[in-house]
Amino acid sequence: MTSLATTLSDSVVITKRNLIKVKRVPDLVVFATLSPIMFVLLFRYVFGGAIGGLPPGVSYAEFLLPGIFAQTIVLGSTTTGASIAEDLQKGLVDRFRSLPMAPAAVLVGRTVADAGLNIISIAVMALTGLVVGWRINSSVPEAVAGFLVLLLFAFAISWLMALVGLLVRTPEVVNNASFIVIFPLTFVANTFVPLETFPSVLRTFAEWNPVSAVVQAARNLFGNTSDQVPVPDAWSLQNPVLYTLIWVVVILAVFVPLSVRQFRRTASR
Repeated sequence: MTSLATTLSDSVVITKRNLIKVKRVPDLVVFATLSPIMFVLLFRYVFGGAIGGLPPGVSYAEFLLPGIFAQTIVLGSTTTGASIAEDLQKGLVDRFRSLPMAPAAVLVGRTVADAGLNIISIAVMALTGLVVGWRINSSVPEAVAGFLVLLLFAFAISWLMALVGLLVRTPEVVNNASFIVIFPLTFVANTFVPLETFPSVLRTFAEWNPVSAVVQAARNLFGNTSDQVPVPDAWSLQNPVLYTLIWVVVILAVFVPLSVRQFRRTASR
């Protein structure tokens, strides 16, 4: 049995390896920063004037940015699955097998390193949002909590994507398979428009969609809410931080052991 201390030590080494790779392949950082800027500008200036549902006087920039944050980190989680599939495809995992290291360290190092990329993406989006009119209207601790909720949810989704990468094993298929699930989750939510504009069936789904809870939690913690845009009565959106944390715990409890077990099976072939 591998001790916890050994697993943590090995995970730190793998995390450093993945971060060094980012440094040596600047394209990863470039696209991690350009995509968020593109999303912010696209929805703020191209679609913002056409998307309705907000009362006059309510800032669409402040309504939008928490949704863009959530969408980008969920989409960015596909990097975890694609990177693991790429390492499998190139035989890097076979080389790891020859080393006296904890099997879970490969996955922990990958997900933690991708959390670092998410921090960069959110920082870039926040700066871009400030330029286009977004503001934080809450206290510093609440704002920090808002960013932490986003990063925790992204970390949990990365473990789900890690399992996908281990099962599919080719980066291209990981991306295609992930987007089939991720796009409905991020668009059938309160990401870009109030839920009052949705048909009844879709609205019910959106109210309990964890992405909606993440967005609402971020809006609450950033102070981007308005009395003119009432929150639906669904428990999930009345208690978005708690509902998000429940999802984080459930996802990690299910997909961390599944991913580690699948990694052992894959690495033993």
